[in-house]
Amino acid sequence: MAAAALDTAVAPVEQTSAFGEDEALAARPWVTVVWNDPVNLMSYVTWVFQTLFGFSRDKAERLMLDVHHKGKAIVATGMRERMEHDASRLHAYGLWATVDRG
Repeated sequence: MAAAALDTAVAPVEQTSAFGEDEALAARPWVTVVWNDPVNLMSYVTWVFQTLFGFSRDKAERLMLDVHHKGKAIVATGMRERMEHDASRLHAYGLWATVDRG
């Protein structure tokens, strides 16, 4: 009798909607990501983070170490236009930066 009960059981169906995914994507903020490069000194990257974003030395060093050890760090979060502006400013200082969804 247990086998018959298993045959008639209906598994729950997970429903996904492209509309729901679009809403979730729209709710995610934009981020500016700084990537590791073989050119810039760690002290210079720390200085740029302090200069452009007003980070404390400790925060700038933590982010720089993320870039160095993990290959990247998110340095800013916000509206797309602002993140593009931040990436452009980082480029002007010779850092490799991109803008993406958070």
